[in-house]
Amino acid sequence: MSEDLGSTQPNAPMSENLGSTQPNLPIKKKSTRGRTFFFNGLGVIVILVLALLAGYGSGIGVRRDTETSVISQQLGQQYQYALVDIEFGRYANAKQRLEFIIQHNPTFPGAQEKLTQVLVLGNMPTATIAPSLTPTPDFSGAEQAFTQAQQLIAAQDWAGAIGAIDQIRKLDPTYKTSQVDGMYYFALRNYGYFLITQQGNLEGGIYHFTLAERFGPLDGTANGLREGARYYLIGASFWELDWKQALQYFNQVAGYGLWDGTYTVSQRIHLASMRYGDELVEQESWCEAVTQYQNAQAIAALDATAQEGFERAFKECYPATATPTLPTLVTEPATTEPVETETPTEAPTEAPTATEAPQ
Repeated sequence: MSEDLGSTQPNAPMSENLGSTQPNLPIKKKSTRGRTFFFNGLGVIVILVLALLAGYGSGIGVRRDTETSVISQQLGQQYQYALVDIEFGRYANAKQRLEFIIQHNPTFPGAQEKLTQVLVLGNMPTATIAPSLTPTPDFSGAEQAFTQAQQLIAAQDWAGAIGAIDQIRKLDPTYKTSQVDGMYYFALRNYGYFLITQQGNLEGGIYHFTLAERFGPLDGTANGLREGARYYLIGASFWELDWKQALQYFNQVAGYGLWDGTYTVSQRIHLASMRYGDELVEQESWCEAVTQYQNAQAIAALDATAQEGFERAFKECYPATATPTLPTLVTEPATTEPVETETPTEAPTEAPTATEAPQ
C-alpha cells in the first residue's frame, strides 16, 4: 500500500524540501575592487602624460625664445660686418651677408635698403686706369711728408696725420716701411677713438679701428669701445620697432658713455624704458611695467604718458589693502545709586536758645 502511494504522488522538489529545513544562503556579489584599482591607475597615467606634455611644451617655448634672441644678435653682428664691407668696397661679401639677414628676418631694419645700395654699387662700371710711367722716387718729398706726419701726430691732428702718411706711401711705398706702418696704426687707432668718444660717429670709429687692425692687434680699450659701438648700433636698429630688444643692447653698453650725435646711451635707456613700460601696461604686465618705469626714473623724470602708465601699473601691482579697524569699546558710565538721606519734613520754627549756666 505504501508503495502505491509513493508512485501516485509527485515528488516534491529538492529545493523546497531543503528550504523547509535549512536557512537561505546569501548570494555572493562580484568584487569591484579590481575595477576601481584599474580606473585609478589609468587616471594617474593620464595625469602623468598631460604633465609631461605640458613640460615639453614649456621647454620648447623657452628654447624657441633663446634661439630667437641668439639669432637676433647674430643678425645684428652680420649687419655691422656688412657695413664695414661696404666701406671697404667688398660688395660681394656685403651682398652675401645682407641676403643672409633678409632670409632669416625679412623685416630687419635697414637690411633691404643696404642690399639695394650694394647691388647698385656692385654693378657700377669701374674706370679703367691708363698705365703710366713709373715716376722717379722723390725722397725729399717723402722725407718732408714724414716730418709733417710726425708733427701732426704730436698735435693730435689724427685726420691730417693720416693724410700725410698717405702722401708718404704715394711718393715712396718703400720709405721707412716699419715706421710708417706704426704711424698708420697709431693715427688710425686714435682717430677711431676720437670719432666715437668726441663726435659720436660710431660707424666712422668702427671703420678706422678696423683699418688700424690691419697694422696690428687693437688694445683692450679700443677693442672694447668698438664692440660697444657695435652693440649701440644694433640697439639703435631696433629703435621704435622692438623696445625690449633695444633695451637689451643699450643696457650692455650703459657704462661706455657712448652717443651717436643725437642721443647718449643714458637717454636711449631712459626713453626705451618708458616706452617698453607703456607696452607692458597695454599687456597688463603690471609689475614688469613698474620695474621699467622705475629704471627710467633712476635716470630722469617720466614724461606725461609714462607717468600715467606708472601710476596705473603701481596701483595694479600693489593694490591698497583695507586697514583693519579695531572694534570700539563702548564703556557705559558707572551708575551710582543715590544715597538716601533723611531730610527734615518740618522746618524748625524757633532758633535754639543758649541754656543758662548753673549758678
